[in-house]
Amino acid sequence: MSRIGKRPVKILEGVTVSLEGSKVFARTSLGEAFFVLPKGITAEIGNELIYLKKSGDSKILKACQGTSARMIGNIILDVKNGYKKTLDFKGTGYRAKIENNAIVLNMGYSHDISLNIPKGIAVNIVKNKIIVEGVDRILVGQFAATIRDVRLPEVYKGKGIKYEAEIIKKKAGKSAQVTTGK
Repeated sequence: MSRIGKRPVKILEGVTVSLEGSKVFARTSLGEAFFVLPKGITAEIGNELIYLKKSGDSKILKACQGTSARMIGNIILDVKNGYKKTLDFKGTGYRAKIENNAIVLNMGYSHDISLNIPKGIAVNIVKNKIIVEGVDRILVGQFAATIRDVRLPEVYKGKGIKYEAEIIKKKAGKSAQVTTGK
């Protein structure tokens, strides 16, 4: 069984961590993020370490303690370095641009699709790449998934929006089928 929850979470240099009720805040010059501790889990901030304690010994509390430790560790890391998701788009006439704090996607539909950029996220477009950056991993991932859902990658020609590291296994089309003569 994992013992991640029992290990203290290290506070990186340059990150300010505070505890307000059941919320753990992490702040730097890039921004701030927080995590709400589940019921039964408490946090104590020591010198350069955060200790998580559980109120009981149930299996659910053990799981919540480990998950909370990982989430707080990710928040501290993301606030210090930032978090980035890169999407690639491919297709004839597919375009993306940023206008009035919204990303406008022309992905082969009869109309352009406009998605408002959430506060705390920066979006850049370089050639056929959309780069989504911010300090909140969940918000960045959710917005990147929303962009990807506009035009999912298609398996015959590979057109659409995909994550940079995503591998699309292409299928053979009709012309690749072998005919059998009788």
